[in-house]
Amino acid sequence: MSTTLLLFILLSLLPFSTPQQSCTLNTFSQNRIFNLCNSLPELSSTLHWTYHPSNSTVDIAYRAPQSADGWIAWALNPTRSGMIGAQAIFAFLDSTGSMTTISYPLANTSPIVRNISLSYKVYSMESEFLNGTMVIYATIELPGNNTRVNHVWQESNLFTNGFPNGHRTSGPNVLSTGVLDLLSGQFTATGNSRLHLKNRHGVLNAVSWGILMPIGAIIARYLRVFKSADPAWFYLHVACQISAYVVGVAGWGIGLKLGSDSKGITYHTHRNIGIALFCLATLQVFALLMRPNKNHKHRLYWNIYHHLTGYSVIILSVINIFKGFDILEPENKWKHAYIAIISTLGGISVILEAVTWAIVLNRKKSESSEKFQQGENGVNGKTGHDSRQHQEA
Repeated sequence: MSTTLLLFILLSLLPFSTPQQSCTLNTFSQNRIFNLCNSLPELSSTLHWTYHPSNSTVDIAYRAPQSADGWIAWALNPTRSGMIGAQAIFAFLDSTGSMTTISYPLANTSPIVRNISLSYKVYSMESEFLNGTMVIYATIELPGNNTRVNHVWQESNLFTNGFPNGHRTSGPNVLSTGVLDLLSGQFTATGNSRLHLKNRHGVLNAVSWGILMPIGAIIARYLRVFKSADPAWFYLHVACQISAYVVGVAGWGIGLKLGSDSKGITYHTHRNIGIALFCLATLQVFALLMRPNKNHKHRLYWNIYHHLTGYSVIILSVINIFKGFDILEPENKWKHAYIAIISTLGGISVILEAVTWAIVLNRKKSESSEKFQQGENGVNGKTGHDSRQHQEA
């Protein structure tokens, strides 16, 4: 299992990149020309701009592929990275087939988009749609004359009452954010570092709660049947479960960090199950300190508690891992790999269940036979002794 753990961790740390088109090849209507451009790393988009230091304004052209039934958006965020607080400009085709350009400040993750003024001045904004590409043109005032800006870009096909509403919450759509230096053109993606953090969170939790915990339970349930494995099975069980707990707490801590950085975005079921897992697993750790002796009158109740809590942790872990897959939406191979691992462990458990039951039943049968033989020998011995006494008398 150490090989599996290492493979998961190494692959989670590998950088993944997608090919980018060259922004310098783009041309615009009305012979518009921009001084700088950047091929954005997500959504096949490009941003072109000209900065005017004399009046702290910037002319921008945000260009992205889109169908006639979709929308695009570009935004500056004066206060932080990400969506919340971003001052967005949307472009889409209205019911008459004409391009519509509106502005809207994004205060939460479920905005009701309308045409509302932004926190900074917008001198002009318009858009166009041609050959499967939408373009937003705008001239805006830079907030605080800051030439290093947080910006966000987005696309979707979802509308409510004729206005843009919602987008995918995974993949490129949550990575489309970064910091742009308008003077040098240098771009720093902030979405990738967050994705790597999510990947680490997923890998640590899948390995700990979803693999090591079940292995520890298998060791405790089945190895203890073999007399030659006593007491080694107990130490293996404890080592496996403590390792799972330590790694799992690390993954849980990363989850807390992700949650605190995602204002307005909450995966309630995934979060609540994660909290329950941490609490139950912590109880299991403390249960080791309170484990009564085998002959103690309360040992039966402790065993029931320990088993129920342990199986609850395993069941909730598997459920929450699949919830995590739904949130992250990684390549199918990762989900299939985990399904293969957990199915293998399940198959091993079924085989060991049959084998150990056979061993236990045979052992009980042998013990019963030995007791019966001992009883017969005792009766026969007593009868012979009485007979001899009777003859002597």
